[in-house]
Amino acid sequence: MRILLTNDDGIQAVGLRAMHRALAAAGHDVQVVAPITEQSAVGHAITLSAPLRVKEFREEGFFGLGVSGTPADCVKLGLSTLVNPAPDLVVSGINAGANVGVDIMYSGTVSAATEGALMGFPALAVSMDDHNPVELSGQAAYAAALLPRLPFARLPKKCVLNLNFPNLPMDQARELRVCAHTRVAYTDWYEERLDPRGHKYYWMCGELKPENISHGRDRRLLTEGFITLTPLRFDFTDHETMALLESNIL
Repeated sequence: MRILLTNDDGIQAVGLRAMHRALAAAGHDVQVVAPITEQSAVGHAITLSAPLRVKEFREEGFFGLGVSGTPADCVKLGLSTLVNPAPDLVVSGINAGANVGVDIMYSGTVSAATEGALMGFPALAVSMDDHNPVELSGQAAYAAALLPRLPFARLPKKCVLNLNFPNLPMDQARELRVCAHTRVAYTDWYEERLDPRGHKYYWMCGELKPENISHGRDRRLLTEGFITLTPLRFDFTDHETMALLESNIL
């Protein structure tokens, strides 16, 4: 397959390089278009008021295009302009940090895959439940081996598959579970701190309360050591409430 590979941690990130090696070793034609700098948690932002610049990254066994923009920028620019012929699949990751539950709203990794899906391409987001990974070759090899088993041709249009690995060595990870995403929101707070010159600043903190996390959904299963796969469809219409409104006000 021809694969467009991107991420939100930057073109030199451990996860993207591991995914590139694994996909190439599996015989795929991999085209990399990824942010030059880290773009974590930028969501589905796109650049409207500044030019996008592209830089080539050439190293032994690796070639990619770095873009001075967001993950969604990379996919839009890649699919419309930089990658020809068009790829068969968009892969985003491997992200440093899980993308489960409401993380999918903030995640540049998931948003990059979503942009591919919105443009009509099958798309897979891949993440690891570790914010500081140093070795992801096992996870990348697993994801590459999983690709032929995924029924992309039979999935609904604009569907994104969201794959997450637990914070465990691959030989200790439990089997793959297809599951729904966690719906509980973070409990957030801001710590007030002082910089070295005595000026105040604020640092966001947050957690998902364990007692609020449903069994059988991605966050709980990932904590229990399972690999998780969640199909995402970005239809924001609340159909039940729409019916309620129609019956009460029309």
